[in-house]
Amino acid sequence: MRRGAPSYRQAGPLQKLFAFVVGTILLVLGLVFSVVVLVGLVTVGLAVWAYLLWRTRELRRAVREAPVDLRPGGDIIEGEAVVVENTRATVESGPAPH
Repeated sequence: MRRGAPSYRQAGPLQKLFAFVVGTILLVLGLVFSVVVLVGLVTVGLAVWAYLLWRTRELRRAVREAPVDLRPGGDIIEGEAVVVENTRATVESGPAPH
């Protein structure tokens, strides 16, 4: 055998079958795990959604029952606002003009 050159053995049919079986098992376990995680996330999301619906039910009821007056001719006050800067005239103390 030469030094530095790697020596590879050809995999036999039993090794190939073992690799195929182990790979298939790992693939199936990965899929099962991902489905379990997905179901768990969906369950937690639904629980949070239901909790928020439950906690905001009175607020939603109050918004639904609040009177909204969008009829024309209602009490709508329109106008404009103008900002006016107040300036003060200052008188310098000094000799009075003649």
